[in-house]
Amino acid sequence: MKKNGKNDCYSVFFSYFSGMNIDSDIFKIQSNNVLPSRGKILISEPFLRDATFGRSVILLVDHTEEGTMGLVINKQLPLLLNDVVMEFKYLDEIPLYKGGPVATDTLFYLHTLEKIPGSIPVSKGLFLNGDFEEIKKYILQGNKVNECIRFFLGYSGWESNQLHSEIKENTWLVSKEENSYLMRNDTKDMWKEALEKLGSKYETWSRFPQVPTLN
Repeated sequence: MKKNGKNDCYSVFFSYFSGMNIDSDIFKIQSNNVLPSRGKILISEPFLRDATFGRSVILLVDHTEEGTMGLVINKQLPLLLNDVVMEFKYLDEIPLYKGGPVATDTLFYLHTLEKIPGSIPVSKGLFLNGDFEEIKKYILQGNKVNECIRFFLGYSGWESNQLHSEIKENTWLVSKEENSYLMRNDTKDMWKEALEKLGSKYETWSRFPQVPTLN
């Protein structure tokens, strides 16, 4: 994952507020010093200008010495699973999310269904992938999809030590959330709310515009 324009954005903000009676420390983007691991989330810092990773919340589905894999959980695509899987064409709309910039033609899915063969545990009660035929059968039988299964195209990946380097550069905050939060339907304010939960300093960050201007 690469960053674009963070220093320029920070400079604009800092210079704009420097003449005001405001504690400039609140604008210093610093990590919260929590180590990443499978099942935790990454929260992007507010000045990250990137179509995929800006204002993103990423669930880490794997994290080892060899590298890290995650899924962006708050970026819905203008495409439905119903458009991709013909058996679902006449079912209620099933949204698709942009999991990341890698393997964007590959379908991934998070779910809370314990009995799907081949599923990979991500955290307690939350699983990645598994037998897609069983997933299809579950859906076609009329079972609940919302807040139980979330589908993604692509994933986000980091090579060995790459994510740790980006965290040291204060690109990401690391946190932990309940499954009900990760799987909820309304993702519009997920990034903002995740920051607010970390305390007053981070809540201030959540109000920064993504691309600062002096208008």
